[in-house]
Amino acid sequence: MPSQFLSSEEYDERAHQLYNEGEYDQALDILREGITLYPNAVELHIGVGYAHHAREEYAWARRAFEEALVLDPEHEDALAGLGETLLKFGQREAALKAFRRSLELGYADDLDLMLQIGRALFREGMIEEAREFFEVAVQNTPSSAEAISCVGYAEHRMGEDDESIVTLRKALRIDPDHVEARIYLGNILYDRGDYEAALYNLDKSTPDDHWDELGIWRLIELKKSIYKLNDGDPELKPWEERVRELIGEPDDIDEMLAEIEAHVLEQSGEPEARGQLELFGVLLTSLIDSQGDGDSTTTVSEVDEHRIVTGERTYEGTWEDIVRQMRDHKGADVPLEQYMAIEARRGYGLTGVEISWRDAESFIRGSADAGLLRIDR
Repeated sequence: MPSQFLSSEEYDERAHQLYNEGEYDQALDILREGITLYPNAVELHIGVGYAHHAREEYAWARRAFEEALVLDPEHEDALAGLGETLLKFGQREAALKAFRRSLELGYADDLDLMLQIGRALFREGMIEEAREFFEVAVQNTPSSAEAISCVGYAEHRMGEDDESIVTLRKALRIDPDHVEARIYLGNILYDRGDYEAALYNLDKSTPDDHWDELGIWRLIELKKSIYKLNDGDPELKPWEERVRELIGEPDDIDEMLAEIEAHVLEQSGEPEARGQLELFGVLLTSLIDSQGDGDSTTTVSEVDEHRIVTGERTYEGTWEDIVRQMRDHKGADVPLEQYMAIEARRGYGLTGVEISWRDAESFIRGSADAGLLRIDR
């Protein structure tokens, strides 16, 4: 039964709290209850729009934002929400029109709004347009390390690494504890081969600051090489635990391969041992895959051969063979998974296309989709 003593603002506050907790269904229930009592409350319609957007119900979100704009055609949050939703439908020009309307209405000094719009454009790969709103935010709030950092991220995605480094360092002078900018800067410096500077920045983060494995793998690698730490060093333990949290628990096959790897490497310290181990993993995986589709006649000799062409050379073999050849050609002394993660991150920075690195085939096909190589067969 509706709580008739609540004001529309109180309905909005309750729904907003539930939204922040990820309770979108409950937030919608509160908002709908509020709208039955206050059908002209713009904020409640906007709340409905953002709740549907969070649930990826974009048609309903669009309708809610449009209803809000009927009530108040100049409401900045409704314009921003509509723009975000239009991006999901691929209507980029219409989205930009909604976003830029907020500038025309004089909301350029609303830092949160400018960053919200910029990030929405950034997520959709509209980097130049995102940079426009980030720079508006900086112009109006030059002391915001967050806004300055966002400009740096856009510069990096546009291939302007020198400018990005300067911008991110400027943000960190304003706020040395802005860990997102520090991790981003550390990764750019790593890609440029400035390893000591990369370690300096990455080492100022904590394991819980990271939400992907790449920066952690790089930090572990740099600690081992620069600080001369050995495997199993207590200083590495919290970082390794965070990687396990992000990757998830290994399945039975992963555990079996890990045991085999440990046994093989104990028996031989030669580089050929690791190559044989990786080949064994490839063949074992192919056999496991063949069991999944009921083909009991598949043998190791039936592993497909492929050929890819990069700007530098041609590689042939299984998907895993090709990735191993690419790694060895670059002289990267890291496990295949780490190599693919590093290259996927570099490829994303160059093209803006996310490349999977969980297995060799996905990595190569993703790199081809990004235009970094060509698959001949």
